[in-house]
Amino acid sequence: MKPARKQTSPAAAASLACAIVLGLATAGNAAVAATTTKVPEGARPMSAAELYMLYHDKSWRWPDGAGRMQNTDRRFSAWVDGSGGQSWAEGRWAVTDNGRLCLEATWHAANGQFPAKTCFIHRIFDGTIYQKREAGGAWFVFRHPITEKTDEATNLIADDLVSQRLEALKTSLTVRKTE
Repeated sequence: MKPARKQTSPAAAASLACAIVLGLATAGNAAVAATTTKVPEGARPMSAAELYMLYHDKSWRWPDGAGRMQNTDRRFSAWVDGSGGQSWAEGRWAVTDNGRLCLEATWHAANGQFPAKTCFIHRIFDGTIYQKREAGGAWFVFRHPITEKTDEATNLIADDLVSQRLEALKTSLTVRKTE
């Protein structure tokens, strides 16, 4: 006899999926984001071309996972393995001329699938890039003109941190669902 699984409501699971996407991307810079950063008056929205150059074919390293913005078909894929559980996502990423990067994906966990969309707004002034999560995020310096070790942009790397781990999590979660 198998032990009874704890059931999670769809609403709670959807909240978890959103928290993963919304929180992890900026969790590494939480201390910086907690301080109030004022975006200079003359800052302008980054263009789609500037955002594309910043994010395309990069992995964004998070404390408990990573997301990858692939150039081909603007695919976005990610994985998370932390205290809240394991999950993986596949979807698309998009940039706009008003400074927005949006990650739209379906997150898969042991308790189901949940769509999520998270957008980040970017402004630039004198080579400093400011970023905030749309809908309630706090502005912080994403990258200084001369990159500093603490810049969140240092977590954008060319190496693929996602594909291998993503396949392992897909297999792991599929095996659990069939047990």
